[in-house]
Amino acid sequence: MSKNSLGRGSVLQSTVEVPMVDPEDVRVMRELRRLGWGLRSIARELGLARATVRRYLRRSVQPSVQERPSARRLDGTARAAAVELLDGAAAGNAVVVAELLGEQGVAASVRTVQRAVAEHRKARRAAELATVRFETAPGHQLQLDFGEKRVPVAGALVRVFFLVAVLSFSRRLFVKAFLAQRQDDWREGLLEAFRHFGGVTQTVLIDNAGPLVVGRDREAGVARLHPAFAQFCRELDVAVRVCRPYRARTKGKTESGVGYVKRNAIAGRGFASFAELERHLAAWMVRADEREHGSTHEPPRVRFEREEAATLKPLPALPPPARERRLERRVATDCFVDVDTVRYSVPHQLIRERVEVLISESDVRIFHGGRAVATHRRSVEPHSRVVDPHHLDGLVRAEAPQLPQTSPLEAMGRRLSDYAAIVGGGS
Repeated sequence: MSKNSLGRGSVLQSTVEVPMVDPEDVRVMRELRRLGWGLRSIARELGLARATVRRYLRRSVQPSVQERPSARRLDGTARAAAVELLDGAAAGNAVVVAELLGEQGVAASVRTVQRAVAEHRKARRAAELATVRFETAPGHQLQLDFGEKRVPVAGALVRVFFLVAVLSFSRRLFVKAFLAQRQDDWREGLLEAFRHFGGVTQTVLIDNAGPLVVGRDREAGVARLHPAFAQFCRELDVAVRVCRPYRARTKGKTESGVGYVKRNAIAGRGFASFAELERHLAAWMVRADEREHGSTHEPPRVRFEREEAATLKPLPALPPPARERRLERRVATDCFVDVDTVRYSVPHQLIRERVEVLISESDVRIFHGGRAVATHRRSVEPHSRVVDPHHLDGLVRAEAPQLPQTSPLEAMGRRLSDYAAIVGGGS
């Protein structure tokens, strides 16, 4: 064994004896070659590499063993340095570890580094996955997450986003369908979940969703919430906890809830309208609360009513508005503006004008120059049109062409009575 010292550690290289090709195979390949077989055909027949066949056909003597270099490996000092770099400056990247080791005088390939840190990576992964299951107290936590699935709605495949909320103690579940996953959808879903359960938990657990989390303070280990969402939760009197990045298992109850909704509530079903989908989900939630849960071994509704319902805090008398989104739109030539795939009519005098659209939980109001010009009931039907007929009054429509009152024959200069007389035998 030879050893080359390099800087802080070493890369070790040794040789091992391995059996060569069986002598009988060598005899066969030489006989096949004598019969005119090509190298490719011989290699395929014997299950060997073409280069191996070529090498043995060139030899006159058959040795019994050959020396082959074993895989390179790091010695103890270099391996410890590699592990330290993997957990530190390299942030888990073996390519970066190899580069940093090279800067320290240890020349090692990426594959050598990967072999050196494989056991450490395996142990770290096992520690990350070994999440200790713990039961939260009644009324303490609500877990919230979004999932998405393409669902047939009104004959078309629609990308539907499902907000799923799970009470961590009782496992009662709430689900609501949306056409998007914006911050106002999160807020509306959270508020409706608390209304559905009849009260507010102490905390809500979310992941690092872009509409809600604007960054993280690595040194303090805390997430920075979007100011509007933080204010909304303060008014509901609920504290927000954010999962650490890449640690979605910490909200495993809602992770499994999202999968349960996709597989069980939706599966391969289609719906005639978005409203029918919403009615289906409302009925499905009732059935889901009555099933025996796999972890608690009792129906979520029973567990909720017995121990959790009384621990929830009451909703504020005047809950904060969940949906207050302002958009700017240009009125199309057909007098409509688009909002979330839905088209709302605007007075035709405002064609090509810029308007401001204010979307609330129930209404869509449109303003021009600070003046309200249209108010509609908010629709969630994808690709639908909401029309106020008065907005189209006064539009000039093309007149339909008037059909001639005379017959084609009369238009050619003869009357029908003339032809009737001839057919009837008249002169």
